[in-house]
Amino acid sequence: MNKFLSILAKIFLAPIVNVVFIKEVRGLENFPKTNFILAPNHQSYLDIIVCAYLCVPGKFTFIGQVDKGKGVIGFLRDVLYSLAGVIPLNRKDEDSKKQAFSKAIKALKQGYSLIIYPEGKRSETGEVQKGKWGVAKLFLQTGVPVVPLGMRGAFEIMPPRGKVKIKRVVKLNAGKPIFFKEALEKAKNLNEDSEEYKNLCMDITDKIMEEIKKLVYEN
Repeated sequence: MNKFLSILAKIFLAPIVNVVFIKEVRGLENFPKTNFILAPNHQSYLDIIVCAYLCVPGKFTFIGQVDKGKGVIGFLRDVLYSLAGVIPLNRKDEDSKKQAFSKAIKALKQGYSLIIYPEGKRSETGEVQKGKWGVAKLFLQTGVPVVPLGMRGAFEIMPPRGKVKIKRVVKLNAGKPIFFKEALEKAKNLNEDSEEYKNLCMDITDKIMEEIKKLVYEN
């Protein structure tokens, strides 16, 4: 979402999201003045809206899957993705994965913040799942800090294959930005296909997921 649309969303849409869905927001002071990678847990389709709520009025984008969701849900998703400038990802297509990754790197280098779910897909139970390496690879390619985000309540409003319930129960808890300085320096001398590079990504991913879990279950 470019700056102009983001400002409009802040003025006209953010107040509605706040009144209808948001019960509590913590950690706003942790968001950097520069761009960042926002790494939240993933509970429902509503996550797109509440994460965007935190990022306006800055310029930002998403990586969003397009290989699932049909009918009204799929239509609404596509409309929202188009308006928000979401980077589409078909998880069943290797070319789509490569293109999405390249576009994400380009956006980060252009000063956009990026919202990406480390778990890769929505939780079927609402609990935090195991993380994938996407966020770690994006960090190592760009050096843009990672802001972990713990979300609760979205699963109750819009669970996978469940009925939508409108209620103000969403709690958002943002952690301090994480910058893996030593890993970033080490990665410069590694081949991306090497085991050492993969282990580095795994270590970064584990640390991000540990922080997300703390933020989700923090009282």
